[in-house]
Amino acid sequence: MPKFYCDYCDTYLTHDSPSVRKTHCSGRKHKENVKDYYQKWMEEQAQSLIDKTTAAFQQGKIPPTPFPGGPPPGMLPTPPMGGPPMMPMMGPPPHGMMPGGMRPPMGAPMPMMPGPPHMMRPPRPMMMPVRPGTHTV
Repeated sequence: MPKFYCDYCDTYLTHDSPSVRKTHCSGRKHKENVKDYYQKWMEEQAQSLIDKTTAAFQQGKIPPTPFPGGPPPGMLPTPPMGGPPMMPMMGPPPHGMMPGGMRPPMGAPMPMMPGPPHMMRPPRPMMMPVRPGTHTV
């Protein structure tokens, strides 16, 4: 009777019966070997794709940007990190806009916006209880 060879584990099973195969294939080491095999295969596939893309880029088959001539209309490029700080928006946002330039969904009620900073009530100071006989500096 021929022995069963497991490609994932690189080993022969001593007996070739369905129950021995089932026991082997449900084992922890076999499952780890299967997982490692396919993980390695996926990494090789990804590296192959990266190599092909890099070669095509170096041959000039792929443009340096996905949008030749700049970004599409309505899509602003993001400023580089560490660039000039954004100016805060003065006053309330335009009608129908929320802070950050987002619009609420159609049919949704407009969010309540606080008034200008000088109209907002300052927060109450937090009072700390003081035990008799102690003092604060």
